[in-house]
Amino acid sequence: MDVGIDATGVRRSFGTVQAVQDVTFAALPGRVTGLVGPNGSGKTTLMLMLASLLQPDAGEMRIGGVDPIADPTGARRLLGWMPDSLGAWPSLTAREVLVATAQLYDIPRTAARARADELLELVDLAPLATSAARVLSRGQKQRLALARALVHDPKVLLLDEPASGLDPQARIALRVLLRRLAGEGRTILISSHVLSELEEVVDDAVFMMDGRTVGTDRVAAAATRTRSWRVRLLTDPSRGAEAGRTEVAAALGRARDEIGVDRRDLLVPFADEAGAVAGLRALVGAGVPVVEFAPAVGDLEHAFLDLRVGPGGEGSPA
Repeated sequence: MDVGIDATGVRRSFGTVQAVQDVTFAALPGRVTGLVGPNGSGKTTLMLMLASLLQPDAGEMRIGGVDPIADPTGARRLLGWMPDSLGAWPSLTAREVLVATAQLYDIPRTAARARADELLELVDLAPLATSAARVLSRGQKQRLALARALVHDPKVLLLDEPASGLDPQARIALRVLLRRLAGEGRTILISSHVLSELEEVVDDAVFMMDGRTVGTDRVAAAATRTRSWRVRLLTDPSRGAEAGRTEVAAALGRARDEIGVDRRDLLVPFADEAGAVAGLRALVGAGVPVVEFAPAVGDLEHAFLDLRVGPGGEGSPA
């Protein structure tokens, strides 16, 4: 069975507030799909509807072909839901949280305990198995919430800000785990407003602005517009990046004012990647001591920032 996510024309209001106005997208099995948007764009409301915890005002949703509103039990057997905070049973130990969750899915107690211990190892919480959930740190609660979402071996994962509160090592471990889970054929939808976290793990991205999904044609256009590249030179640290502006501008045939400065780096705009390649070749050919040359922001952040100030206005739909 092709267990993916499909949403068409989904809407949800709270009184006069239109939290989700028009959302249409698909997330495919074996891939990690990022749900990208600023705070207040409707990401969490959409996640709650997909998780069968909130009913839409209009539109259709399917989890592996199952309508999460008409058949919430069927949908919940297919999906694992990780909210942005643990929010359950603070007096239970980490192991007890997972055992209780497993039993809610009709997993026998012996099998539930074995599954709990397996998942505690997976998310590096085995040493805290007997600690009450309330004493766990924010990052540890996030890892327990992920384990809880995985307890019944779901085919679809809905993860709302899963990296919130994680330390750098735990964030790397999370990325590795998500890639492994996707490699097993699961559909993973991950919501975050920290785009650098998504950049290294997602295969696809769905952009939301003011409760609407942005058309793919507009996203593609945003991704190809002029972006800045970060250039770092081998210079005397006491002089800073400012000292290299004239040299870089001359090598590229640009006005000095076109070259920006960000701490130790210069910011040079190029129309596309071919222009960046030509620019690097010109710098090296002119003997400019380049030690770093890379996009100033990742692809997701570049597209997102451009969408917010694009030709249709901030956050306007395609």
